[in-house]
Amino acid sequence: MTTTAREFHLAARPQGTPGPEHFRLVERELPDPGPGQVLVRNELLSVDPYMRGRMNDVKSYVPPFALDAPLEGGAVGTVVASGSDAVPVGASVLHMSGWRDYALLPAKHATVVDTKLAPAAQYLGALGVTGLTAWGGLLFAAEFRAGDTVFVSGAAGAVGSLVGQIAKLKGAAKVIGSAGGAEKARALTERFGYDAAIDYRAGDLRGQLAQAAPDGIDVYFDNVGGEHLEAAIGAARLHARIALCGAIAQYNSAEATPGPRNLALAIGKRLTLRGFIVMDYQPRFGEFAAEMAPWLASGKIEAAETVVDGLERTPEAFLSLFTGGNTGKMLIKL
Repeated sequence: MTTTAREFHLAARPQGTPGPEHFRLVERELPDPGPGQVLVRNELLSVDPYMRGRMNDVKSYVPPFALDAPLEGGAVGTVVASGSDAVPVGASVLHMSGWRDYALLPAKHATVVDTKLAPAAQYLGALGVTGLTAWGGLLFAAEFRAGDTVFVSGAAGAVGSLVGQIAKLKGAAKVIGSAGGAEKARALTERFGYDAAIDYRAGDLRGQLAQAAPDGIDVYFDNVGGEHLEAAIGAARLHARIALCGAIAQYNSAEATPGPRNLALAIGKRLTLRGFIVMDYQPRFGEFAAEMAPWLASGKIEAAETVVDGLERTPEAFLSLFTGGNTGKMLIKL
């Protein structure tokens, strides 16, 4: 028996902003799983900004995507055939063979999850890599302390929307978020518990930040880079800490982007700028889950999601991440 699978391949490496022409939807036949393999029918796919970097043929902390080969990303699905006693038919599993409707993979690369304890989407978001990024980046990279004033860019996104909520639960004195557009800025205060919101599209980012934090900031969680990082350095108090999580403002730049013009301020202010990747905190996953799961179950944290229907729309959903098309985690429902 074979299964006809549809999967997106990387058709060409983008120079600058990607477009639909960089993706190709192809069909191929998958055999039944052999010993130690499982066949999974995917139900939810994740697309994330970091995937843009993997489309470039450059050395990084994860290998680049191969041309004319399936793209990869987080997915949750149901095992429909199995050659492994440890991962039986009917199990819900989390894995990294996304961007396709069926996946044949080693059983050891599929993690069984209980969708009765938490919705499948949360294993791709707040209870998964996204949540661990927010939790680990805030608590360890930024060395958050109760009483801190915290500034978060990309605050309505998958990671940013969680960072603000975690900071509030951990005793932040004030949490300020930046997002694009009045609607998202309102969501920061009305849905995600931010004390103040900045609409960076309204202009005067530095002035808005100074108004929201007249005495400066202790922590900046950076998802954006560029002008936001420069504004945060300017607003930083003595010994402030900056966690460098992402730089989405620069991901589609065809040429190298200059660094913050005021970086020299970091010397006199004795700032800490620390880059991190989520794998740094994988050994702490149990500690993270023990905190996050009760927060989600009690409603103390809202796990926001933007859901797009249909495998065919996966590239569209991915590209919309760079134009503010999501609030919270971007997911594709198959």
